[in-house]
Amino acid sequence: MFSSVLSAAVVGVSCIPIQIEADVSNGLPMFSMVGYLSARVKEAQDRVRTALRNTGFSFPARRITVNLSPADIRKEGTGFDLPIAAALLCAFGYLEKECVDKVFMAGELSLNGEVKGVSGILPIVDTAIKSGCRLCIIPKDNLKETEYIYEIPVLGISSLKEFMEHASMKDWGAVRNPVKAWPGNIRESYLDFSEILGQEAAKQAAVIAAAGFHNLLMIGTKGSGKTMIANSIPSLFPPLSREEGMEVSRIYSAAGLLSGQNPFLVQRPFRSPHHTVSPIAMAGGGRIPRPGEITLAHKGVLFLDELPEFHRATLEILRQPLETHKICISRIYGNYEFPADFLLVGAMNPCPCGYYPDRNRCSCTEYEVARYMGKLSGPLLDRFDLCTEVTDVPPEVLRAEKRGKTSLEIRQEVGRVHEIQKKRYEGTEIRFNSSLSGQETEKYCKTSRDGKKLLQKAYEKMNFSLRAYHKILKTARTIADLDDSEIIEEQHISEAVCCRALDKKLWK
Repeated sequence: MFSSVLSAAVVGVSCIPIQIEADVSNGLPMFSMVGYLSARVKEAQDRVRTALRNTGFSFPARRITVNLSPADIRKEGTGFDLPIAAALLCAFGYLEKECVDKVFMAGELSLNGEVKGVSGILPIVDTAIKSGCRLCIIPKDNLKETEYIYEIPVLGISSLKEFMEHASMKDWGAVRNPVKAWPGNIRESYLDFSEILGQEAAKQAAVIAAAGFHNLLMIGTKGSGKTMIANSIPSLFPPLSREEGMEVSRIYSAAGLLSGQNPFLVQRPFRSPHHTVSPIAMAGGGRIPRPGEITLAHKGVLFLDELPEFHRATLEILRQPLETHKICISRIYGNYEFPADFLLVGAMNPCPCGYYPDRNRCSCTEYEVARYMGKLSGPLLDRFDLCTEVTDVPPEVLRAEKRGKTSLEIRQEVGRVHEIQKKRYEGTEIRFNSSLSGQETEKYCKTSRDGKKLLQKAYEKMNFSLRAYHKILKTARTIADLDDSEIIEEQHISEAVCCRALDKKLWK
C-alpha cells in the first residue's frame, strides 16, 4: 500500500518542500530509506520502528520502502521522524489517507514515542503556508514559536499516542491562533544613552546611524567610551515590526537559537563577536552551511570592537554583503543564500598603545602607527557612512550634574525618522536611507543649491570616491529627516561631510 506525507528540508535559513513516500508490499522483509539522505536521516528508520512498536502498533514483516522526494536535494536533521511515522501508519492502514492530505509535519521521535522539538520550525511553517497546506503539525516544544502565525492552524503534539487521538477529530482539532498585537516592549537591559559622559559628536553620529541605518566607525584613545556608545546603540531602535520580527526569528529558528524563553525576536539583534572569530563563523558555512554572524545580525547591529585585531580575511568578507545585503555560499551539496542586511559598527584605537596623536603619551613609531592603521583596507573604510573621533573626556564633564537625553527620548526621535522613511519609500523595497541606490539617491535626496555647491566642492577637494559621494548624500538625507526638513540644506551636507572626513585625516 502506498501513502505520502508532506514535510520540509531546512536549507540554510529557508526550506524546500519534501514529500515523504511510503510503500508496503509483499516480498522479502526489509526496511529501506532512499532519497539522498544524511546519516542522521537514515537513523530515523530505527527510531521510527521502535517508537511505533512502543506506542502499540505492530510492524509487519513486509518489504517497506520510504522515499524522500525530490531525491536530488540532500536531507539533513531529525525533523523527518514524525512524517515518516505518519506515512507508515497510513501505509499500514492505521490512518486514512484523507487525514494527512495537505497536512505538513515535522518532529523528532524518541524510542518511547515522544515527539521532541527540532530547529527550523518557523521556516517550516512558513513553507507550509506557501505550499497551500490546510494544517501544520509540529512538536509541542516548538509551539510557542508559532504564537504570531495566523495564516494556518498549527497543532502541537507531544507523543505518537496524542497524534493518533487528534487524527480521529475533525481537522485534527486544530484552530488558528487568535490575532493579537505584536509586542512593542523593549528590554531595558542595554546601557542607557544618558549614562555616557561627554562625547557629544560621537553620540550624535550614533543617533544618525540608528536613524538611517548607516555604518559607523569610531576611532579614539583607549577607555574614551567607544564600546559604551556601541553597546547602547540597540536601545535607540524602536521594536521590530511583525514582518521584520518574523523574518529575523525565522533565521534564529533555522540556526536553533530560539527557545521557550525566547520564542521570537522583538528587538533588533546585536552581535558582538570576538576578534578571533574565523571567516567561516563570520560569513556562515561549514560542511552543512549555517548562518554566520553577519546573518545573525540581519536587521540589527554587528559590532566589531578592536577592529584592526580581526584577521584581514575576516574583515574583507564584509565588503560584498555590505553592498548586496546578502551572502552566497557554494558547497558540494548546493548553493546557499543568506540574508545580511545589518548595521556595521566598528571601534578601534588610533595606534597599538592607544594614545596617538598625543606624542606626550604615545610611544609608537610612525611605522607602527601606519602598520596598525593599514590593517583596514581602503575599500572597507569606504563602506562606512560615518567616521567619528572619540577623545578623552575633560574633567569638568565628569563633574557635571546635567546629563544628556535618555535612550527612551532618542528612541522616540529615531522612531519618528523611521516613520518618515517608511512613508517616503512606501511601495518600494527600500526601508532606510542607507539602502538607496545611485539613481534612487538622486530621486529622493533633494538638495538646495548651496548644499549642492558645498557637496561638489568637498568631492573635488577631498578626493572622495563616487561611493563616498553617495554615502554623504544619504547621510545628509537622514540628518535632514532628524531636522524634519524635506530639502537637504547646506548645514546638513556640512555635517555629513564632517562625519565622513576623519578617514582622510588618519589614512593619508
